[in-house]
This record gives sequence, C-alpha cells and structure tokens, in this order.
Amino acid sequence: MLKGFKYFQIIKYLCVNFQTKINLTNTKRKYFISDFHFGIPDYESSMLREKKAVEWLEAIKNDADEIYILGDVFDFWFEYKKVIPKGYTRFLGKLAELSDSGIIIHYFTGNHDMWVFDYFEKELNFKMYREPITCTFNNKKFFIGHGDGLGPKDYGYKFIKIIFANPICQFLFSWIHPDISIPIANFWSKRSRIANNDEIFESEEKERLLSFAKSILKKEEYNYFIFGHRHLPLDIKINEKSRYINTGDWFNNFSYAYFDGNEVYLTTYK
Repeated sequence: MLKGFKYFQIIKYLCVNFQTKINLTNTKRKYFISDFHFGIPDYESSMLREKKAVEWLEAIKNDADEIYILGDVFDFWFEYKKVIPKGYTRFLGKLAELSDSGIIIHYFTGNHDMWVFDYFEKELNFKMYREPITCTFNNKKFFIGHGDGLGPKDYGYKFIKIIFANPICQFLFSWIHPDISIPIANFWSKRSRIANNDEIFESEEKERLLSFAKSILKKEEYNYFIFGHRHLPLDIKINEKSRYINTGDWFNNFSYAYFDGNEVYLTTYK
C-alpha cells in the first residue's frame, strides 16, 4: 500500500510539472496591425491586398491569441442602419471565422473609418474602441491606439475630427443616399490623403506619436507604445524600458507587430 502511494505521488508530481511546463512554453501571440486602406487606389489592387491580408490571417490563426486591428482598415466606411458598403467580403468573412474560433479581435476606429458603429461588434463579436487603451501582458505594460489626433499641433485635423464625431453631423450624413454620399466621402478621403502625404521619417523630434509617448512617460511608465496611422513601420527605443512601435501599413510595407509573451517584434509579410 505504501509503495502504491509513493508511485501515485510520483505520477502526480510529473503531471503537475508537465502542465506547468506547457503553461510556460505557451506560444500564443498577440498581433497588431493597421492601415489596410481597402478601397484605394482602385478595385483591382485593393482586392489583391485584401486577398493577401486573408492569407496572413490564415497563416497566424493557429498561434494567435488576440488580434489588435489599429484602425483605417477601409479608406472610407460609413455604417448606415440598414446598409453597409459593398466589398471586403473575404476579409470580414475570415475575421468572422477567427472570431468564432475563439480568437479575440480588437478593433480601433481610425480617422478613415471613424464611422464604424456597432455592426462589427454585433455581427463579428469584435471589441470596439474609439480611444487608446492600456493593457498589461506578462507584466509588460502596453499603450495601444490608432494614433490620430495625438501629440503636438495638428490643430486642423483635431478640429475636423470633433465635427466628424458629432452625432448631429453623423445623422445628417446618414440621410444622404449612399450612391451620393460614398463617392463624396471617397473624394474627400483622397484629397485628405494627398494633402497629408507625410509618410517620410525625418527625425525623432518631428514624430508626433513619439513625442506623445514621451509625454505619457513623464506621468506613467509603459514598456510599449503601439500605434498605426503613420504608415511607416517604426521601432524606436525611448529609454531602457520603453519602445515606440508603429505597425506601418498594408499598401506599401505589409508590416505588423506581435508580442510572443516576452518581446514585441516588428516584421513584414511577404
């Protein structure tokens, strides 16, 4: 009886430690991606990028724990009560599949898709955000958001954002027929993109989101600041404990970031 008890204890010990090892070697990752701008510059090239994005989602589905989509998935999106824009079926269908499989998908509205309301939340079970959030993973603190309107200056855009976010303006726009409103919005979006074509890294001093991150660090410590919006894949060391990472875009760079439980890596999909 004593020998049997000892064998039981040995087996129990091995099982407990084997389970602990599995937990410690968990390979699940958190992915960060942004700025697909589906819809530009034309249907054909947008479709090619959409199919590539679906390939990427398929490639990461087995090791993804959560996916953070940091805004501007569409170059323009307006969600009517009974109407949604045509297209993007493959991408949204793939996200629905991943969401149904248990992968948590977080969606941050950007400056081009700020008129996403509750459709993705109800239909696809996304977690929706209109402002940056803070999270802690494995004792690492994250500050996550799209990035538009953060940092110094850019007062013109900040004023326009207030107007576009106004419920009265949204209500009035919703009364325009989609055949008229969407072409107008696409024209405005194109004009805005051309006027703000600053997708060049000049210096750390001129990076607004980096300046914003530094201002936050004066009040509270974070290990990672992860943003989209800038369209440039950037990984900048702020100090010994903090990094600023921009996920880039998916019409020039096809870049994204992921957290493996220990570090954040910025890479590209080929």
